[in-house]
Amino acid sequence: MKTNVQLAQTEAWEIYSQIMDYTYEIKVYLPDEEPPEKGFPVYYLLDGNDYFQFGRDIVKLQSRNTQKTAISPAIVIGIGHKHLEERVKMRFYDFTPPAPQYVYPDRIKEKNLNLGKHGGAEKFLTFLESELLPIISKTYHINREKQALFGHSLGGLFVLWTLFTRPELFQVYLASSPSTWWNDYEIRKYAGKFCEKKINVDRKLFVSVGSEEMFMVEDAKQIVSSLNDYNIEKLHKSIYVAPDENHASVVPTIMSRAFRFAAF
Repeated sequence: MKTNVQLAQTEAWEIYSQIMDYTYEIKVYLPDEEPPEKGFPVYYLLDGNDYFQFGRDIVKLQSRNTQKTAISPAIVIGIGHKHLEERVKMRFYDFTPPAPQYVYPDRIKEKNLNLGKHGGAEKFLTFLESELLPIISKTYHINREKQALFGHSLGGLFVLWTLFTRPELFQVYLASSPSTWWNDYEIRKYAGKFCEKKINVDRKLFVSVGSEEMFMVEDAKQIVSSLNDYNIEKLHKSIYVAPDENHASVVPTIMSRAFRFAAF
């Protein structure tokens, strides 16, 4: 006899964003113990439809022995797009910065894809800050000083863009295979402006990429190298190139390492 399987200690709900005029799927993993006095750390995962369960299981299993894993009991939040057929276009809108025009590499042009609208990152970040995060803070006992944002590919681009434009929003930024190539590497301009400001609060940045991701390996190294050139004392950085992994396979390999880097 077949039965439906439910994830233990996991809630699922939806939130309609007035800012985005879109309904997002939210999944929440809650540790099965009393929260610490200041509340649980929180990992926010973009593309939650794909990556929530990875993140949930990492925290659930490894927080059993924090002394060895450096991963404490934490809340994991997956932020997902509601309909499968909408995800590609919504990702290109939600995760890309606004720009007067967009330049596409030949590999994108050759596929003749309909990518939909671009440049919704400001609105999406406002959704996170003004609509989602306040609900999470009100509903769960969280530590607002221990929050991480994780994203892969275009989601990784958004993680970098958030760090460079609103570094106060999260304490840890986890960018997996970030699509820094987007719009002719415009993220480098944001990185330069960010470095010139020299943040005055401690932040962490973890950039990862698979060794088989061709040009994206050098792209990831370049963005970290450019930040190193400015020697920002309060930005703690790390880059990891995962051996033998490609763009599709890298996330399960690096997510545990990324969470340990946060060291909440």
